[in-house]
Amino acid sequence: MKKSDQEINCVDSVKSRITRHRELSSLTDKDFSTDKKFQNQVVKSISSDSRRVNPGAAFFAIPGNRTNGDLHIQEALNRGANVIVSQSDEVSVPHGVARVKVADARKSMAKFTKKFYDSPDESLSLIGITGTNGKTTVSTLTHHLLEEPGCPVGLIGTVQYNLGDRDVPSFKTTPEATDLYPMLKSMLAAGCSSSVMEISSHGIHQSRVNGISLEIAVFTNLTRDHLDYHGSMEEYYQEKRKLFNGMNGPLPKVAVINGDCPYGKRLIQELPPQVQVLTFGFEEGNQFCAKNLTLDAEGSKFVMESPLGNTVVASPLIGRYNVSNVLASFAIMHAMGKSVVESIHKLRSFKGVCGRMESVDRGQPYRVVVDYAHTPDALRNALEMLRECTKGKVRVVFGCGGDRDKGKRLEMTRVACAAADQVWATSDNPRTESIDSIFSDMQKGVCKGSEVYFVEDRRRAIDLALDAASVDDCVLIAGKGHEAYQEVQYTAIPFDDRLVAGGLLDAKVFGG
Repeated sequence: MKKSDQEINCVDSVKSRITRHRELSSLTDKDFSTDKKFQNQVVKSISSDSRRVNPGAAFFAIPGNRTNGDLHIQEALNRGANVIVSQSDEVSVPHGVARVKVADARKSMAKFTKKFYDSPDESLSLIGITGTNGKTTVSTLTHHLLEEPGCPVGLIGTVQYNLGDRDVPSFKTTPEATDLYPMLKSMLAAGCSSSVMEISSHGIHQSRVNGISLEIAVFTNLTRDHLDYHGSMEEYYQEKRKLFNGMNGPLPKVAVINGDCPYGKRLIQELPPQVQVLTFGFEEGNQFCAKNLTLDAEGSKFVMESPLGNTVVASPLIGRYNVSNVLASFAIMHAMGKSVVESIHKLRSFKGVCGRMESVDRGQPYRVVVDYAHTPDALRNALEMLRECTKGKVRVVFGCGGDRDKGKRLEMTRVACAAADQVWATSDNPRTESIDSIFSDMQKGVCKGSEVYFVEDRRRAIDLALDAASVDDCVLIAGKGHEAYQEVQYTAIPFDDRLVAGGLLDAKVFGG
């Protein structure tokens, strides 16, 4: 019998219980069951943020980079937590509060949260997309292709969360389990049968999606990023690989993999034999392969070779790398048993993604584009694509984030110098690091003969680039895309490249 919406949405009615036992030294699936083997502690909510604890909550004390959840247990208790889960032996709680020691608080929280919300991932056809570049475009396009009147589709990603009956601003590409599973359950309540989600390497490593059931896992590519966190490309790859080999949760039914990417080729060889593989790319042998490309400022046209035969595809998305993203989405649709022919027609109505090659037009005689490109490979792709469809000069404004992988700063500057006619290096989420320190690393990548200006103020750098632009030129403002803030000293300062560029263009006078 189908549950009523009231039953589905009523978290307090969930009969999830957790045991209280002085000798309990580890937390297992059995301990998360609904039996009454130990003294009952009815859990009404789950949180790893003491500020969000409500009476009757289970508080998971998560070790972190900046702080340790154990330091916030007292606040959680003050707010009414009746269960404290920690990795520490030193935690004491008052009478009437359950204390559970676990080996890994993050994994335990993911497992418990999934069960608490009745495993909504197992009732959805869930598509998980991972990779360095392309996750947002592939997830948003796939969502567009899957949606039909009366058949909503969920979406969890960098730009927004779509819960089937409403949109919610995104606060993290891959949310914590305590946010993720309520969203998936809301999707079911809204009538969704499928959902698309971006899965970051941080999300995998931090067990936010540990144990999640994916019907389809997608690998877009792997290029340098997040090495300040993962340490090496090998470790970065190993985190992504967990989605495909059963180390993160159940094996996906289908793996959709970029067959051109060296890491994608390796991943294919390392997959368990029971996982079906679909590949996409430009090289011979890919099941979804693009040939005879025509690229211009209005989009792209190509012949797609696929299991369905050869088909001409016209895409409104500009650039070679967006052809790869389109192929990935078509492969997903095929894996879902959907009509690829209908998807080809539906592609024409796709409006694109906020902050991904988004044009800012105020009647100026040159093109202004805002893009999220913040890795060497993404910046190279963006600039090369714009070069192909720009008659005049290509000028770029970009920066490198503070407190992050310092090694890519030199590489990004080299890319900008090699692919653009004029470069303005500026701030991009400096966080707690001084701009002088960031610039010092970036300056090591300046190529001889390049026209590069280092301007600390991002608004000023954008203004200078716009002033320098002439008829038929293109100005790329890279790095932030849809983001509407700058991170400075743990503070988010409002700053939206699209709004800033638009305002600066409005203030300029262009000849009629």
